[in-house]
Amino acid sequence: MSVRGLLNRETLEAEIREGQIETVLTVMPDLYGRLMGKRILGGFFLEEILDSGMHACDYLLASDMEMEPTPGYALTSWETGYGDMRAMPDFSSMRRAAWLDRTAVVMCDLLEEERDLPIAVAPRSVLKQQLDRAAAKGIIPYFGSELEFFLFDETYSSARAKGYHELAVSQAYNEDYHVLSGSFAEPIVGAIRREVDASGIPVEFSKGEASPGQHEINLRYGPALEMADRHVIYKLAAKEIAAQRDASLTFMAKWHTDYAGNSLHVHMSFTDPEGKSLFSGEGQSIPGTAAEMSPLFQHAVGGLLEHARGLSMLFAPNVNSYKRYVEGTFAPTRAAWSYDNRTVGFRVVGHGAGLRVECRIPGGDANPYLVYAGMLAAALDGIEQRTDPGPLFEGNGYTATDLPRVPYSLGEAIGAFEASRLPRAAFGGEVVDHLLHFARSELAAAERAVTDYERGRYFERG
Repeated sequence: MSVRGLLNRETLEAEIREGQIETVLTVMPDLYGRLMGKRILGGFFLEEILDSGMHACDYLLASDMEMEPTPGYALTSWETGYGDMRAMPDFSSMRRAAWLDRTAVVMCDLLEEERDLPIAVAPRSVLKQQLDRAAAKGIIPYFGSELEFFLFDETYSSARAKGYHELAVSQAYNEDYHVLSGSFAEPIVGAIRREVDASGIPVEFSKGEASPGQHEINLRYGPALEMADRHVIYKLAAKEIAAQRDASLTFMAKWHTDYAGNSLHVHMSFTDPEGKSLFSGEGQSIPGTAAEMSPLFQHAVGGLLEHARGLSMLFAPNVNSYKRYVEGTFAPTRAAWSYDNRTVGFRVVGHGAGLRVECRIPGGDANPYLVYAGMLAAALDGIEQRTDPGPLFEGNGYTATDLPRVPYSLGEAIGAFEASRLPRAAFGGEVVDHLLHFARSELAAAERAVTDYERGRYFERG
């Protein structure tokens, strides 16, 4: 399928020379899934960067949200001097940044400075490792990200000045599927749809979501690495497009106690190299549906179920992430599989070539490269071990107390990740130790912080 906005090498070179593209946004995802990089003049990009790559400090993979270098990583430290790594452009990822003037964007893979070896802990490397494992089994994974966000009648500066209190959301009532409220948000949401779609990121639709000011824009599914790239570029574009219109938006998992959280629903399907579905076929029929599941599909889901708790640290990467798991809010609290049931962690949808599993556990704050890598590792383990997922669940997952529960906290998730046999087997010790240190550092920072909740509860009465 031809995708509007994608650029090949020849077109990029021609448009730079003709002045249609002036700047190349040369980027890579950090551990949070944020895009880091440089704005490079087109001529210099062609002469010096396109084939040789650019240099960036390796602290980008060993710092916190505030860009503070974090001690304790094996990758890099003050003792090693925080040296360089090489960011090599991935030609297949080149696209227009249609929301910016005369700008293109290209994703990079990260290599060691002195050797042409991938940096194992880089998020793109972690996902590519699992894609190689899948390819060795004749499996081509496809993913689709469904991201929710809240839209505010505030600039990022005004929100910051208010301490993120009493913010003006863009609407006053639950907007789920409301066309009227969607029309009020159309100057911004419509601009995001159009400009993202023109940037090589096909958009399907937008809709209001389940709280005031909450929206969802669905992107077209794609191959795993391509979809992860679409996901992070879309998040950047959405924020910048809102900011261009004196508004702001957030993908954080739970921005307000009384409102629904922002979900990241991830759809996953497998094909063979010729494009034939490996999930559908002659197998077990799903009662009451036209769907039939292959044994490979059932084993993949078995792996997802077995490792859901152990991988929750990847799905919910910070302290705030776990505040989204509230019963009765469409955020799953139980790890079970069911057909078209939004109360559990894994929802089977579609039939025939469209049969897929939707993981509803991640939030909008998750890093898609790590989420996809975790889901792939779990599914591949299930296929290798021929894991039985058990019968499909029917009913209300929120009241099924016999089902495994999503961890209550980041600390619990860290313990589950460390205790699981899967991460070290699938990702290797270097990656696991790096991710554990990242999560522990995030938890330690949160535990040190004195919150507004604590001041309001204990300042006078404590």
